[in-house]
Amino acid sequence: MVDDGQTNRHVRAHVRAIENRYALCDGERDRTMATFLVVDDAAFMRLRCVKLLKENGHETIEAENGRHAVQVYQESRPDAVLMDITMPEMDGIEALKAIKAIDPGARIAMVTALGQQEMVMEALKAGARDFVVKPFQAPRVLEAVGKLLTP
Repeated sequence: MVDDGQTNRHVRAHVRAIENRYALCDGERDRTMATFLVVDDAAFMRLRCVKLLKENGHETIEAENGRHAVQVYQESRPDAVLMDITMPEMDGIEALKAIKAIDPGARIAMVTALGQQEMVMEALKAGARDFVVKPFQAPRVLEAVGKLLTP
């Protein structure tokens, strides 16, 4: 059997996901995978975020705008949301408020471009737990993910 490395990467990713889901070693808390709703109108940004989350053992659902995000949130009830602020149809702040109206305990972090401090402040006042500036760095996204998953 010829293996180009793709199968091994797939197997390693699968094993890592299983280990993350059921890990309870040496008193560590259960690192069960979380399901994230990733919302951005730019497909490449969703792809980057989804890839990072999946590489770190999480499951993902996607939405391309705020209106779709509210619908998907209502249907799926993900553990947390990473959402862009500037989007067509319904922006991230409107979607944040709508999701919080459905579920006041919703865990949401906003993703924003530089120079949108006013919108970030509005999002934080509306209940966002954190924000990430684009173009994002993986460690910063994972820090926000940690904040979202901390009770």
